[in-house]
Amino acid sequence: MNKLARYILIVAVASIVVFLLWYFKSIVAYILISAVLSIIGKPMVNLLMKIKIGKFKVPKWLCAGTTLILIWLLVVIFFKTFVPLVVNEANKLANVNVTSLVNELSPTLSSFEDGLSKYLPEAKELNLEQSLTDQVKSAVSIGSISSIFSRFTEFIGNVFIAAFSISFITFFFLKDESLFFEGVLLIFPSRYEHNVNRALDAITKLLMRYFIGIVTESILIMILLTIGLRIIGVPIGQGLVIGLIAGILNVVPYIGPLVGTFVGIFLTVTTNIDVLSMAQISHLIIYIAIVFGVVHLIDNIVFQPLIYSNSVNAHPLEIFLVILIAGSIAGIMGMLLAIPTYTVLRVFAKEFFNNFRVVQKLTENI
Repeated sequence: MNKLARYILIVAVASIVVFLLWYFKSIVAYILISAVLSIIGKPMVNLLMKIKIGKFKVPKWLCAGTTLILIWLLVVIFFKTFVPLVVNEANKLANVNVTSLVNELSPTLSSFEDGLSKYLPEAKELNLEQSLTDQVKSAVSIGSISSIFSRFTEFIGNVFIAAFSISFITFFFLKDESLFFEGVLLIFPSRYEHNVNRALDAITKLLMRYFIGIVTESILIMILLTIGLRIIGVPIGQGLVIGLIAGILNVVPYIGPLVGTFVGIFLTVTTNIDVLSMAQISHLIIYIAIVFGVVHLIDNIVFQPLIYSNSVNAHPLEIFLVILIAGSIAGIMGMLLAIPTYTVLRVFAKEFFNNFRVVQKLTENI
């Protein structure tokens, strides 16, 4: 077979594989989620495997099952704790007096419009008050919130199928950690088996540290924000919801913390507009911004260097550039998947393209 025919065959096979991955994307997602859960749960399985009662050693299947139950127990506790709080905040938003909110902000908006029109004559046509009214009504309307819950209910129906599938696959990944590796090895020619095995081992160790670090970071962010917001007078329930949302959004590098801060300010202001004066609200916004600023400063100085740099053994500037590139290619989802994907690519590049100087430099710490 000549080179042209071989390249055509390779492209054709790769195209078929990509198409199949897209066509069965739900199943692929289940497998990938199960792989991540098995990576997170592996330390627990290893810990349980060390337990001995006399000569009796706990079997691997029991360790895997116990770990899976513990994972789902944490999920259930999480939803049982936070869903009522989120529903309560949604009810508060649905009952917000939009007219009162806009009336409180009207003097500030008028001053802003006057100042803006001095420099931009066309700004005289702006009606910030009406725009704010429309946007807030849209955001806090019962119809909008009902639509969210309607989609959420529909989503729950699919979650049960996904939960069973993921649980089933995760159990076997935990029980037989080589199962996923063996599936990946089928894609590669047998002569590369040693390289692929070594790469998969390195990827597992790096991603295990990364995912455990991400979960830990989100929990710490939630705890610090809840404490900080409680100190400035925000109710504990609302503080927990804001901390939860900010902790989840914080998983998205750089953009997530900004969005989390905005959501925190929006929730606090809209649900307290009827009981606080404009001066008190202005002070509350400043205090909330300070709390978020301090927490994110701690995150940037302490948490992120430990997680993003040490967990995947990459320079912070390198990680920053990778996230920027991924964000420009695939938006928020690209930023979310940038570091795990880059970690996988680096490890495989080290195994198969280590003769290139750029690869040697980028992978010297792996």
